[in-house]
Amino acid sequence: MKIVTWNINGIRTFKNGIKKILDSFDADIICVQETKVTRDLLDEKTAIVDGYNSYFSFSRGRGGYSGVATYCKDTATPFLAEEGLTGLLTNQGEAVGCYGDQVELSSEELLALDNEGRTVITQHHFMGTDGPQKLTVINVYCPRADPDKPERKQFKLQFYHLLQCRAEAILSSGSHVIVLGDVNTSHRSIDHCNPDDVDNFEDNPGRKWLDHFLFETENTENGNTEDDLADISQNSASGGKFVDSFRHFHPKRSNAFTCWSTLTGARQTNYGTRIDYIFADRSLVETGFIGVDIMPEVEGSDHCPVWAQLSCTLQFSPRCPPLCTRHMPEFIGKQQKLSRFLVKVTEKQSVSKGSLPGSQDAGEIRENLNPVVQGNSVAKKRPTEREADTNGPKVKRSKQTKTESSAKGSLLAFFKPKQTLLIPSRGNLGLKQAESSQDGPGIESNIRSCPSDAQKETNLSMVTEMENENQDEVEGESTSIDKSKDSKKGPCTGFWKTVLHGPPQPPLCKSHNEPCVLRTVKKAGPNLGRQFFVCARPQGHASNPQARCNFFTWVEKGK
Repeated sequence: MKIVTWNINGIRTFKNGIKKILDSFDADIICVQETKVTRDLLDEKTAIVDGYNSYFSFSRGRGGYSGVATYCKDTATPFLAEEGLTGLLTNQGEAVGCYGDQVELSSEELLALDNEGRTVITQHHFMGTDGPQKLTVINVYCPRADPDKPERKQFKLQFYHLLQCRAEAILSSGSHVIVLGDVNTSHRSIDHCNPDDVDNFEDNPGRKWLDHFLFETENTENGNTEDDLADISQNSASGGKFVDSFRHFHPKRSNAFTCWSTLTGARQTNYGTRIDYIFADRSLVETGFIGVDIMPEVEGSDHCPVWAQLSCTLQFSPRCPPLCTRHMPEFIGKQQKLSRFLVKVTEKQSVSKGSLPGSQDAGEIRENLNPVVQGNSVAKKRPTEREADTNGPKVKRSKQTKTESSAKGSLLAFFKPKQTLLIPSRGNLGLKQAESSQDGPGIESNIRSCPSDAQKETNLSMVTEMENENQDEVEGESTSIDKSKDSKKGPCTGFWKTVLHGPPQPPLCKSHNEPCVLRTVKKAGPNLGRQFFVCARPQGHASNPQARCNFFTWVEKGK
């Protein structure tokens, strides 16, 4: 049996579906965290994967946040599956059970811990040396303690306490237990890239909880002797029942990290932390585990997968538990349709029977049933023009008719060529009229008295003369406009260059003599929004010459 855990940082990033990734692991059980998907956004190719059955837990308060999922091969179908740690999100007849002592938390706190979609539990059967046995897999995505939100620190500790109570209760019932996923706390200094840079590293509440939850099989970092370890195990009677399987096989391996910052490119220099674990009860690790390791070569997230190989062989259930996505109405074709919410109403139905819902009066109901036939009280005819004149204010219809007629027409009218006859300007028209009045009869009367051929020649000469005069006026106006544009172009360009200046030129860092990268402060405080330059190389340890140097400079205001 092979099991894999991986924080995928968004399940919808796999554009072509997740099946290819699942097949590449060649594992029986694959647990993913931080799916960042809600049920309404879960698509079929992600929920229903050929050869697998899946179980999801969604965040109920925020979209695109948290969420875990467990994919099991059809040959490893679980017998029971449950969402959450408290038992409040599932029916008792379909649950794994064994909830432990939850009296320290109120019902509101318990529901809040499960509403973020951080746990999926599946229970499997396998054939061991002593006969059939049970194996319960708890897939968790533990909360992160935001330093700017003190209440989240308490929320994280409550989640740890609830997880320990549930895991130990299931273990006490006779089932083997595996707790795996993103725990969001590096246990020892060997699991952190720079523990000296962390204030009170050993006193962190999350690390103290891990000390209480785990049983140490090796003396690695703390200088404890075997007698000290025995005392620690005896003193923590309620804890120490689980083992960090990776440290069981690799007690002194350093730089074995599973999470890196994508903002600083720290994965290139392996400057990260180990916060993804596969915990299991001591008996199972000592008798059933064959090997455990990390997979830093697998990209696609800011975390890398962790796998474990066990000697046992799983037995599959003939049917999937009710939590399986195959039973979701939206994926089996039984979801409710819009037509089920609509009521068919006939004209024969009486109004008194309340055929139409709502608070409508009788007139509105009759209008909805038959708005044309019910009479003038409901559907009145449009008043005639004479009635409108007597009832309402008088309106001139000449302009309205003219506007309506001008609006009508064929679309081809917009593409017809313009008429060749140009209308002279007012100045030219006045001059022509003055000349015609001085010379005698008007031009129009002279044209009408001429024969048809002569009239055509006269029209052509008038059109040519008007075109020449108008062309001279247009050329004069365009020349003046061009001159005004040239005069305004210079000062406008200079003004916008002073206002809309580009980003400042990056300086060269002193250690590598390479162009720096521009950053902006986004943390609330006095420097919010200020820009600064730092070395463009990825973050790393100070002893690594290929890592980022300590060059830093603020961008001066106005530059």
